[in-house]
Amino acid sequence: MTEMSHPAEKPAWLRRLPLIAIGLVAVVGAFTLRDYLTFDTLAANREALIAVRDANYGLTVLAFVVAYVAIVAFSLPGATVATLTGGFLFATFPGALFNVVAATTGAVAIFLAARWGLGERLAARMDQSDGAAKRIKQAIDANQWEALFLIRLVPAVPFFVANLVPALVGVPLSRFAVTTFLGIIPGAVVYTSVGAGLGEVFARGETPNLGIIFEPHILLPILGLCALAALPILLKAVRGRKGV
Repeated sequence: MTEMSHPAEKPAWLRRLPLIAIGLVAVVGAFTLRDYLTFDTLAANREALIAVRDANYGLTVLAFVVAYVAIVAFSLPGATVATLTGGFLFATFPGALFNVVAATTGAVAIFLAARWGLGERLAARMDQSDGAAKRIKQAIDANQWEALFLIRLVPAVPFFVANLVPALVGVPLSRFAVTTFLGIIPGAVVYTSVGAGLGEVFARGETPNLGIIFEPHILLPILGLCALAALPILLKAVRGRKGV
């Protein structure tokens, strides 16, 4: 069937335009914003930020969430600093809630851009292909919930990668959004709580311990959640070998 029979289908360049725009903004932002979206910038402007928050709490929340969404959606530097800022301005709660909502919204934006530009056609080609590509796609489809939770819970998986890969293998939007929201809660709560204690850190002239998530009392519970998420995958694999 020729392209003439699909008059409503968007040209390839138009479908990829959002993804191209994200890529361009990410590259420009990496060079122009990396010296601004930093802990030092937060420390230098902490009193002004608190004054703005106290003068108009609702507007500050809205501006913070919009800025955080933009940072995630365009893969800009400063996501960790944004999470710390959420804790610094709004305490662990509701700061963690604002952080999770903003990060999930930004992740959904880049997921949709990737799926619209590449993911739908790539997933369809994997389904129609033979060999390794199709087997990989089928394995992912059989364990989508577990796999999505794992890539969110494991601290070593870059957030950008965890946003793109599901879009390229045909994961449903609702499933992606739910697992993103729930899966990032543990890490978000940890870093938001660090941000909530920044007042004392600033007073001592120190920098926050961003490696806290790898300390045993934090890392072990997260690894426990990873094990729970991986358990169904292991059970399915064992049953498959036994022919159950």
